[in-house]
Amino acid sequence: MAETRSCEFGISGKKRAAAADSFEGDDEIFVAKKSMLPTLAVAPAAWENDPAASLASLRHVFGEHGGVNMSIEASATFTVMEPETMRRMFTGELGPDRDFFIYSRHFNPTVLNLSRQMAALEGTEAAYCTASGMAAISSVMLQLCSSGGHVVASGTVYGGTHALLTHFLPRTCNITTTFVDITDHEAVKNAIVERRTKVLFFESISNPTLTVADIPELSKLAHHKGTMVVVDNTFSPMVLSPARLGADVVVHSMSKFISGGADVIAGAVCGPESLLNSMMDLHQGSLMLLGPTMNAKVAFELSERIPHLGLRMKEHCLRAMEYATRMKKMGLRVVYPGLEDHPQHHLLKSMANKGYGFGGLLCVDMESEEKANRLMHHLQNSSQFGLIAVSLGYYETLMSCSGSSTSSELNSEEKALAGISPGLVRMSIGYTGTLEQKWSQFERAISKDDGFHIVKQKLSFLRLQ
Repeated sequence: MAETRSCEFGISGKKRAAAADSFEGDDEIFVAKKSMLPTLAVAPAAWENDPAASLASLRHVFGEHGGVNMSIEASATFTVMEPETMRRMFTGELGPDRDFFIYSRHFNPTVLNLSRQMAALEGTEAAYCTASGMAAISSVMLQLCSSGGHVVASGTVYGGTHALLTHFLPRTCNITTTFVDITDHEAVKNAIVERRTKVLFFESISNPTLTVADIPELSKLAHHKGTMVVVDNTFSPMVLSPARLGADVVVHSMSKFISGGADVIAGAVCGPESLLNSMMDLHQGSLMLLGPTMNAKVAFELSERIPHLGLRMKEHCLRAMEYATRMKKMGLRVVYPGLEDHPQHHLLKSMANKGYGFGGLLCVDMESEEKANRLMHHLQNSSQFGLIAVSLGYYETLMSCSGSSTSSELNSEEKALAGISPGLVRMSIGYTGTLEQKWSQFERAISKDDGFHIVKQKLSFLRLQ
């Protein structure tokens, strides 16, 4: 196995001199650290208070000419001043911690800066940003599991993840998965086979049913049997911090809330430095050898959006809470963790970071796909409340009928076991316009359809109050 490389790049912020390809007396530094990725240089007190404080504790990276924003390093390959330096880089003696880069599939300065932000956001030792959320999940699974390995996973996960675990990994790698109700801890415990089950995988808030996982209890249960806990936190950045609650690895589709613009595809793996180092190993690393490389220009775009992620999440969550409350009063069947009748409301409240709310997604169960489609039609085409589109975290409200879209990889039986109703409409609540303006658009859409007569009667009654 190749020697791993030191990478506390960016903590000192020093650029190497053009001719400084050798560092006399410094060789022992690189040998002793044996680290490839940036550790989290954040005071524990700041992290305990708020993930935004953790982000603010990072050193600000300035541009090449002193710009307040860092420069984009768009190069695929990097030069050295002396031939001997390249040998030292390939043996791991010199690395990104001293501004030595080989090739951007391995390390890129702009992507490394974003990785530091993600590590701070999630409170992990290290992070590495990938080309997509599925690239992050796939790479973690392939690194932690070998042929014959076993995974226990929540039965309610994103359709692409479900297909990966159900079809692709068994066919190509002989890695099998047992799906369980993640709220049934006894079932989880019984499904984990000691010394065989390598990963317990679940979403912090499930897609699309919005079931909340008890991260501390599930982590204890898995660790007791020697199993790693991997949590997809795409639905709840800032709201939940799985690593602080006991999880080993946190994955993200950064295309969603972290991006906020529905204009880039990106992912991230946040976790222990030892794991991320192994994933970047020259001979056996899944990230290194599969090459799900993030483009530096994408990394720059995302690094400029993370500083206001907390502000955006608070507004997403505030509006989701308000709309869920009003929809419930209308008589609609609403699923939202912020409502007190949600089965895991108090659990989420006990785990959540203070001040960020209960998530930016809610679901309305219309019972049938026909009714769900009619509702979405009126919300988009009659009143401009939102857009019929997959994904989430956009500044406009996005709506989809999960059973026939983002969860379509599940068969009918799997959907039923996951609790995905045929008429379940998932709404990612945006923050454009004023709250009251958007709510009036929702009311207008409801009033357009005679099929919503019960809701309309309640709406008329409420207006008289």
